Amino acid sequence: MSGMWKGQAFTISHADHGKFEGEGLRAFFEYRDLGISKATGGKFNAHVIRAVPGMESPGAWHSHDLDFQMVYVTRGWVVFEYEGQGEHILRQGSCVLQPPGIRHREIRHSEDMELIEITSPADFSTEAAEVPG
Repeated sequence: MSGMWKGQAFTISHADHGKFEGEGLRAFFEYRDLGISKATGGKFNAHVIRAVPGMESPGAWHSHDLDFQMVYVTRGWVVFEYEGQGEHILRQGSCVLQPPGIRHREIRHSEDMELIEITSPADFSTEAAEVPG
């Protein structure tokens, strides 16, 4: 067998071998890659994001050019504001599907905040956005 099924490879990521890095989209978060991008040839990505203690979000409006973005909070809480949807406090067990191109911003979060984000494709652009209104 070639090790690929419909363009995907089998992969497992364990927390005790995972490494958080501060080289992601936002400096106030650290990211742990789950190996999904490599296993799917860039069609999807999944990573764990956690807050960097002592750092706050600047609350900048932005949007992403992608096809799919889902966030699931595993620990703590985070406040997002979405274009046409207002502010929402996401806490442990909360899940949000952010439609492609929706303007949004992260306003604040707990120091123990941790979430899983799944996107498609793995690589996408992020653009600063005007305040909706």
